[in-house]
Amino acid sequence: MGFNIADLFERAVDAVPDRRALVCGDRTLTFAEFDAEANQLANHLLAEGFGHSDHIGIYGQNSAEWMIAMVAIFKIRAVPININFRYVEDELAYLFDNADLVCLVHSREYIDRIEAVTAKVPGLRHFVMIDDDSDLDPARIGAISWEDATAGASTERPDLPRTDDDHYVIYTGGTTGMPKGVVWRHEDVFYALGGGVDAYTNERVTHGQQLADKARASDAPMVTLNAPPLMHGAAQWGALRFFFEGNTVVFVPKFSPEAVWSTIEREGVTTIVITGDAMARPLVECLQEHPDRWDLSTLFVVSSSAAIFSPTLKDQLLDLLPNIIIVDAIGSSESGVNGMVIQTKGETLNHGGGGPTVKAGRDAVVLDDDLNPLPPGTGTVGKLARGGNIPIGYYKDPEKTAANFVIAPDGNRYVVAGDYALLEEDGTITLLGRGSVCINSGGEKIYPEEVEGVLKAHPEVYDTLVVGVPDDRWGQAVCAVVQPREGHVPPTLDELAEHCRTALARYKVPRHLVLVDEVQRSPSGKPDYPWATALAKDAITAEP
Repeated sequence: MGFNIADLFERAVDAVPDRRALVCGDRTLTFAEFDAEANQLANHLLAEGFGHSDHIGIYGQNSAEWMIAMVAIFKIRAVPININFRYVEDELAYLFDNADLVCLVHSREYIDRIEAVTAKVPGLRHFVMIDDDSDLDPARIGAISWEDATAGASTERPDLPRTDDDHYVIYTGGTTGMPKGVVWRHEDVFYALGGGVDAYTNERVTHGQQLADKARASDAPMVTLNAPPLMHGAAQWGALRFFFEGNTVVFVPKFSPEAVWSTIEREGVTTIVITGDAMARPLVECLQEHPDRWDLSTLFVVSSSAAIFSPTLKDQLLDLLPNIIIVDAIGSSESGVNGMVIQTKGETLNHGGGGPTVKAGRDAVVLDDDLNPLPPGTGTVGKLARGGNIPIGYYKDPEKTAANFVIAPDGNRYVVAGDYALLEEDGTITLLGRGSVCINSGGEKIYPEEVEGVLKAHPEVYDTLVVGVPDDRWGQAVCAVVQPREGHVPPTLDELAEHCRTALARYKVPRHLVLVDEVQRSPSGKPDYPWATALAKDAITAEP
């Protein structure tokens, strides 16, 4: 048995049909109920002429229907395409066209935006609407309601010869540029993100029935809450890999710290998935304000991925919840998981000279400039890469594919997503930051995430991005774009510089400061460095 995503899900259904599969808002579905509704949508899509390799968009905030739609699309061997719900018309038109959408499952509230761009995407011919609190008329775009699409359709599974070569595509904006569609084979993404490799032992799943057998043997399933939006890969795989093992997946329709903590208490959540500081910070501050409001005794794992999770926030969370463990994973949509670090209360971790120092994931390496794997302990900064099960490349972008998916002199194919790193003497990896935003000051390379981590430990800093700005002497100088903590006196440049000198070499200390009301990030917490750079340059140019 292989590792097709729909097959892996259906095996879990057959193993534990009556177990809770999904909880979102006021909907709770068993595995059997989830499967039946996904089959209904799948059969509706088949009747409309959609099938193998067709790209079908999903455009909405978290809902049971979002997750059901994704599985239904996999069932007919089509490809679900994630749509960022924050995109405006021009961005939507680009993505709909670039992804070659032929069908769209969408929330009612986005009908205005969809109507504005459909003329630019003539191949998009069918719409299935998820209802919500809005009152926009679906007839404007010819949409059929979710209820009408599923009500008359069979609950039987589509009988299709799926393969491990079917495609999964995740559109990622990263930190720069327009979104790119990363194309994976099902088998490869299963091993990279879907639980095909044990995160603690690096052992591989050997056959497609193995996870379903594990589900059947367990009488105490985990209950995981995915806090990120489902349009983000961290939430998608935080759900799918738990489904494959027969566990219960919980979502909040819209993120708020109060909703998250209340849901953990109500549903008996054991594991929560977040994306770095953007979610950790409001969760920590809410709990600090209401330390005894919720019974969180069932929670024992907080897992973060896709964005930096600051050491100071980890320590604060462990102070509030001393019995949990924190799992911090590094990786990307292009590479899957490259490594992870586990922290418990009272444990002091080495965060290296930049970001986290993590246990290397299976097939993770650090390459030199000639694409040769670096040996441990050389102190040479290289590029973080991963071999083994990696994507095919970027959708309709052979140039970026050739640049990021490389053949090394040893004959192995690697994905190089742009992160600089050090391979330590003990084989762990210290992440330094994205090469695309690396600052060059007087010939010295400065990785923004390293400086950001130090700045976030300052009591008056709520959030920050660090960028390079032009400097006549040094070429570039470090500028801190800072969102001050509400209710505190905003920090001065001198105060922040003094704070940074205790942990950073002098050339890494910020020389400029720009205060903002809010640091811009994506819904998943990824930093908007182009915004910060443009803002910083304008502010520095305007200085007397």
